Amino acid sequence: MDFDKNKILAPRIQKKRRSIAYFSMEIGIHPKIRTYSGGLGILAGDTVKSCADLNVPLVAVSLLYKKGYFYQKLDEQGMQVELPYEWNPKKLLKLFKKKVTVTIENRTVFIQAWEYDVFGITGYRVPVIFLDTDIEENSEYDRSLTHSLYGGDSKYRFCQEIVLGIGGVRMLKELGFYRLSRYHMNEGHASLLGVELLKQRKKEEDPAWDIEGVRRMCVFTTHTPVPAGHDQFSYDLVREILGEFIPIDFLKNIGGEDNLNMTFLALNLSHYVNGVAKEHGKVSREMFPGYDISSITNGIHSSTWVGESFKKLYDEHIPTWRNDPFSLRYALSIPRDEVWNAHQEAKKILIDYVNNKQNAGMDYDTLTIGFARRATAYKRADLIFFDIDRLRNLSRNTGGIQLIFSGKAHPHDWPGKELIKKIISLSNQFDQDIKIVYLENYDMELAKMLISGVDLWLNTPRKPKEASGTSGMKAAHNGIPSLSILDGWWIEGCMEGLSGWAIGAAEDADSSDERDANSLYEKLEKIILPAFYNNRQNWINIMRHSIAINASFFNTHRMVQQYVLNAYLY
Repeated sequence: MDFDKNKILAPRIQKKRRSIAYFSMEIGIHPKIRTYSGGLGILAGDTVKSCADLNVPLVAVSLLYKKGYFYQKLDEQGMQVELPYEWNPKKLLKLFKKKVTVTIENRTVFIQAWEYDVFGITGYRVPVIFLDTDIEENSEYDRSLTHSLYGGDSKYRFCQEIVLGIGGVRMLKELGFYRLSRYHMNEGHASLLGVELLKQRKKEEDPAWDIEGVRRMCVFTTHTPVPAGHDQFSYDLVREILGEFIPIDFLKNIGGEDNLNMTFLALNLSHYVNGVAKEHGKVSREMFPGYDISSITNGIHSSTWVGESFKKLYDEHIPTWRNDPFSLRYALSIPRDEVWNAHQEAKKILIDYVNNKQNAGMDYDTLTIGFARRATAYKRADLIFFDIDRLRNLSRNTGGIQLIFSGKAHPHDWPGKELIKKIISLSNQFDQDIKIVYLENYDMELAKMLISGVDLWLNTPRKPKEASGTSGMKAAHNGIPSLSILDGWWIEGCMEGLSGWAIGAAEDADSSDERDANSLYEKLEKIILPAFYNNRQNWINIMRHSIAINASFFNTHRMVQQYVLNAYLY
């Protein structure tokens, strides 16, 4: 992605042909555009890239976070320190003279926009509009509203969501996107866009609100089965900040009686609602009974997340894979030695990086397990350490393992921070039996190196809290099988012993640390380690099947096509 090329060509976008607006609080579109924190933003970026490849007439909207999320430093004790992760947006196209306003606490807040165009394989471009309040017309506080992703208190967050939802709809209109017929909310952060659409469609002579008209225009994707992940704001705060923008009594009818619940608001103003995996759709229907909630399982943008060695391999054997990821089914015909050599090339890059960074002394031949997720308690990054003596003996007696961890904790997630400290502390207890590292500042570039360079991808969330999970999908695109809890996408993707392995059983409704740890150790000791060290041909077969079965389906090309058919054209 060339910033300068983007800047030159952006004005030639044909806005009249755009019919879909995609709103996301965060978006991971380029490693140097630090407007993302993790899975939600990366999914948004991958969605936009597939829309560009498939010529889907979409425009995306997010906020311009000049200080990013944060740069993670880990001190000697493993304590996370958050530093600003500032970046320079001047390589984006600044849309001069295009400003809109929103009202916050009776103040007029000005919003300007920047544009970055994502180029598809055929040259089709999807514009990403970044909203920015850091301009001289605004107060110091209002200028800060687009500084930090997920920063500040509830008031700060609600103000940001006003800028995104209300300001975003107004900005698209100001920029000339007049033919939008669908507004897709990627999580509830953007659901105030529905309120703005209600205001725009309100006729003075008609006291009724055109809820059905707005519902026909809106699509909502919910991403979390964790109740705390659904934004709620007190109506006192809403009244203080929004004023009489819309009657509070009416807002309570569509946004929840006790607090303004952004998920309820989106549910009530959308004609199509989906979870991000089949199981997550089921969990969401249980969380929000009475709503018709479908499911479209997440994916990843194949050509973004395939490492260089596998790109060369696919280009040679499956030349259509970039714009037709389903053709990765043909990976079964790639010679085994070529698959293994491509993997070894990626693994060497990762091991060299780890050794240079942390002097870890890792080697190229030991089974290397990767775990990289947001550091939070329910993801249980420490589950593999449930029985330290058993893990140590397992490594000694079966060929050895190496563990590479990474992931940031939210600045306010103290249990998540303690989890990082715990893993770093435990890493010092194994001497040379197991080499363990925790890599700081997990981002797009580090993620790509990790998911392509390890031998096995580990995922241990507490059921049923994994909505989908996409890191294992990225690993599968590089021939890396998963060892994972049967939750989220892995319920659909796991073909035991063929594309990877399950921890626990499908009938386990809830997670037990002891039961899951025992299952994890059993699979490693009796199946995975013997296969890796003693049956290399079978291991490579599993690698090929992880590509053919999982990479061919769990991609955003398939996902976007489902959105087009089920949500955008409906």
